[in-house]
Amino acid sequence: MAGILLPLRIAQSLFAIIILGLSGYVASWYNEETSTPSPARINFLFFAAVFSLLSILYLELSPRVGGGRASHPYANLAVEFLNTIFFFSGFVALAAFLAKVPICVGPVCGCARADAVFLSFVLVLWLGTNAIHVYEWLKGGLSAAQTDRKATAVMKETAAQVRAQQEA
Repeated sequence: MAGILLPLRIAQSLFAIIILGLSGYVASWYNEETSTPSPARINFLFFAAVFSLLSILYLELSPRVGGGRASHPYANLAVEFLNTIFFFSGFVALAAFLAKVPICVGPVCGCARADAVFLSFVLVLWLGTNAIHVYEWLKGGLSAAQTDRKATAVMKETAAQVRAQQEA
């Protein structure tokens, strides 16, 4: 299961960057074209996307730093859960906001709708990685949730074996 986490993290990162761009366009439009500031719902999406990118850095780099001592399964689960909650909240808030807008036309409305679609995609990805971590945790205890540590150890063993074969 650890092999599927990296592609999921890459997809989560890409969608978070897309959400940053779309939300930035909508916020910029509100700040420049209207007399009201950008809605708090849009500003929250900035926070969720930046938090997601920082979380992905933690989740991917902490098992590899210092032999994995910087990574803790409870912290990993908490970070995964927080991202899921933030994106779910942002998705619901944006969908409710778009439902209340009386006239939604033009590129800014299309970007806001696309933002909601990408929020749903990234929400499903975070739910998936949550499910993987919980499944591994229930299957083998806390040590099984640290699959990245095991993968790093296997890579070190394989590299040592290759060097030994080359020297022989």
